[in-house]
Amino acid sequence: MGSAIAEHTISVDGLTWFYRQHEPAGSSDRLPVLLLHGLVSQSYSWRQVMPVLSQQGFCTIAPDWIGHGFSDKPDRRDFAYTPKAYVSALDAFLDALDLPQVHLVAQGFLGSVGIQYALQNPDRVDRLVIINAPIGPGAKLPWKIRQMGLPLAGDMITQDPLLVDRTLEGGGPYQVADADLDVYRRPFLKSSDVGRALMTTVRRMAIDEVSGAIAAALPAWEHPTLVLWGVSDPWLSVDLAKAAVQDLPNGELETLTEVGHYAQEDWPEKVAASLNRFLRQMAP
Repeated sequence: MGSAIAEHTISVDGLTWFYRQHEPAGSSDRLPVLLLHGLVSQSYSWRQVMPVLSQQGFCTIAPDWIGHGFSDKPDRRDFAYTPKAYVSALDAFLDALDLPQVHLVAQGFLGSVGIQYALQNPDRVDRLVIINAPIGPGAKLPWKIRQMGLPLAGDMITQDPLLVDRTLEGGGPYQVADADLDVYRRPFLKSSDVGRALMTTVRRMAIDEVSGAIAAALPAWEHPTLVLWGVSDPWLSVDLAKAAVQDLPNGELETLTEVGHYAQEDWPEKVAASLNRFLRQMAP
């Protein structure tokens, strides 16, 4: 198995990112894999995927987005929490870790920022994997998440640590183990800042704009791309994935049965096997 998943922090432009990293055993010339989580989630969601990829010679890096998990939760006057702010923060994070090029895996509504980053920076992302993300017209934030951005109600909802349980389990067919929910809840129990950051992120998400921009850019994205979709996602239809793959010059669709929105939490073995197959394919 090699080493365990290491936990690190790094300060970038005055903000501290928390990230998990798993080094492969022995030397490897494979590109590192950047794993990006979705809303109300954390890098912790990749804990069972990272060791599998590391065994195949990939260094895996999974950050908590700014405002989420164990990364800094700045005031919205200091960080805008818009998709554009996240794209530029991700660019600075990769620079700080001296990662000129990565394979990028992005899941969920917040992961859509990573997809935008790839489409805007084709020199820095070799292969792209999209997992249950808002990638076309018709993608909408579910009410369960949208209400987190409402005036007054959103303030209350995002201060309740149990929103983690309701959201992670509302996105798919499974219950999450209590010990794992404890990790997801911990930032909410430590400070009210994480709830405020979540509320601001939801308010400024601009899903219509983001999904439209992604759909418009896909036909010009020529890199190998896997659209990996949990078909038990109650929030984002597999039709979004099918339409996106038709627009991709070098895209493939793989569907995962009995897997919901948070695919890497629901069934990490399936996700890891798919990533492993796709990332190890020989270049065409």
